[in-house]
Amino acid sequence: MAILSDYEEDDQKQTKTPESVKKPFNAVLDSSDPLRFLQTAFEFVARETDLFKTDSVVKDVNGLVRTVKEKLDADERKRKEKAVSAASNGATSVKHDNKRAKEDSSSSLPAQPAVSVKEPEDKKEESNDDNKKGLRAPNKGNGLDMENYSWIQSLQEVTINIPVPPGTKSRFISCEIKKNHLKVGLKGQPPILEGDLYKSVKVDDCFWSLEDQKSVSILLTKQDQMEWWKFLVKGEPEIDTQKVEPENSKLADLDPETRSTVEKMMFDQRQKQMGLPTSDEMQKQDILKKFMAEHPEMDFSRAKIN
Repeated sequence: MAILSDYEEDDQKQTKTPESVKKPFNAVLDSSDPLRFLQTAFEFVARETDLFKTDSVVKDVNGLVRTVKEKLDADERKRKEKAVSAASNGATSVKHDNKRAKEDSSSSLPAQPAVSVKEPEDKKEESNDDNKKGLRAPNKGNGLDMENYSWIQSLQEVTINIPVPPGTKSRFISCEIKKNHLKVGLKGQPPILEGDLYKSVKVDDCFWSLEDQKSVSILLTKQDQMEWWKFLVKGEPEIDTQKVEPENSKLADLDPETRSTVEKMMFDQRQKQMGLPTSDEMQKQDILKKFMAEHPEMDFSRAKIN
């Protein structure tokens, strides 16, 4: 399970140094070899400061790298949500335009005498059956809005939003994502959401994040990506999947940034289905190959690379 949490800035007392000396640092970043730039920066810091003489330097540097990685992952997740929302809004806009065109066409025709049409019995029975089953119409995101949370979905993913008290820190969040079960809440309190999922998920491709210290956002990647979920967890009201709006908006209708994100998502999805590396994994492999080529003196035969 991949967990993404926001960087928390706790108030810490910083020790003031008697003298502060500012020294210029000149380096050029080569996008094909970012590790060399980092090495140059670390060597400069080691020469000019006492940072690397402290026992916690490795922990501090790892924490900094983790914070930057978490921020990038959060930005990527927000772009995905924006792409899904744009796709859903595009489909709704097309539907409204078609309805408006039909109304304009009807208004231009001469008035026709009213004709009473009797609703077919089978249609009435179908409507009554839906009422008996308690099916609900999906929200704009093809999910459902509940009292303590809401969820939306595409064919590939489910996104859940759970409000929490303002100012909540990520360390107070308890989120357990299993293949067929979900449990979310605040530590020391009863779960806000808990139950068996409608269908299984890919745990390694699921993650959660704390948004603006006031809501928890959870992304679940479906195991079966050819089916709409009727509910999130068992015991929840079911939605009428026949009323779900398919993702049929055109890429040309999206802004360049959103279009790029959608195309990347589609490419990564096809790669995963074929068991091939995603665009991010391919980029990491290229960087690693260049690093290995530039350092032939290093032995990578026993290196374990994830």
